[in-house]
Amino acid sequence: MSEQTSFDPEIIIKTLARYQVNYVLIGALAARLQGFPRMTADADITPQKTDQNLNSLAETLLRLDVKIFTESVPKGIPFDCTADNLKQGQLWNLITRAGRLDIAFQPAGTEGYDDLIENAVKFEVYDTNLYAASLEDIIRSKKAADRPQDRQDIIILREILKRNKTDRQ
Repeated sequence: MSEQTSFDPEIIIKTLARYQVNYVLIGALAARLQGFPRMTADADITPQKTDQNLNSLAETLLRLDVKIFTESVPKGIPFDCTADNLKQGQLWNLITRAGRLDIAFQPAGTEGYDDLIENAVKFEVYDTNLYAASLEDIIRSKKAADRPQDRQDIIILREILKRNKTDRQ
């Protein structure tokens, strides 16, 4: 894996689909599908936390040559990726051969997969279906996280929501 693995969401999304992982795409990539202009260099997902799905997720991650990402070791730290090990954390910052992939089992301000899937928006991307968190749920999570970038993003996301409501009228 090179020092600067370029982000290729197509590989990540297609591999998740190939192994039938149930997840909701969250964060900036989910927002971009709905008109958010900011670029992102990673994918963020909230997977369903069933044993079968975690086994599928672990298999997917192994196929993507997963390692744990840290700022001090951007090439990644080896990770014994199993369903049992995934259960041990609520947030995983990972690096794969297709770039960064962060897993948040319970994003700030949410109850996790079951909560997010209720309002998720279905998209066809790279010849596969995926569910992205709704803009309202993305705003809710960013508001709860309350990081400086989140505060800026919320302003833009609210404008997109207003524009979308106006367009529907």
